[in-house]
Formats: sequence, C-alpha cells, structure tokens
Amino acid sequence: MANHKSAEKRFRQSEKRRLHNRYYARTTRNAIKALRNTTDKAAAVALLPKVSKMLDKLAKINVIHKNKAANLKSSLAIYVNKLAA
Repeated sequence: MANHKSAEKRFRQSEKRRLHNRYYARTTRNAIKALRNTTDKAAAVALLPKVSKMLDKLAKINVIHKNKAANLKSSLAIYVNKLAA
C-alpha cells in the first residue's frame, strides 16, 4: 500500500481512470460486436459512424492506440461495404 499522501492520491486517481477507461472500452467493444453481427446493410450503414466516433474518442484519450482504431475502422468499413443491399 502507498506510504505517502501523494502516492495515495495517485492510487485513487489511477483506479478511477482505470474504471472509466474499462467502461468506455467495453461499450465500444460491444458496439463493434453489434455492428459485425448485423446483416442488414441499412442498419450497418447507420451504425458505422457511431462506432467510428467511439473509436476515435478512445484513441484520442489513449485508451487504445491510434493505429488500432484506424485498423478497426478500416475493417468495419470493409465489412459494411461488402454487405448485400
């Protein structure tokens, strides 16, 4: 356990941030799964911008790496474009 006040504060802050990051990362992963499980082209097209925005936000606050966000967005866009109309 922490021995200094500053270390105790850092522990509290990092725990709060960890929970915050886990929540948003899990929410985004669920949205990605929902998009990948969609077989309707119209629903997928409507969902893609929302998921892309979520990925961009996660990359911006360093929850995930910016290249990972770009790779995910690219693969999702390919998936949506391949869906039959």
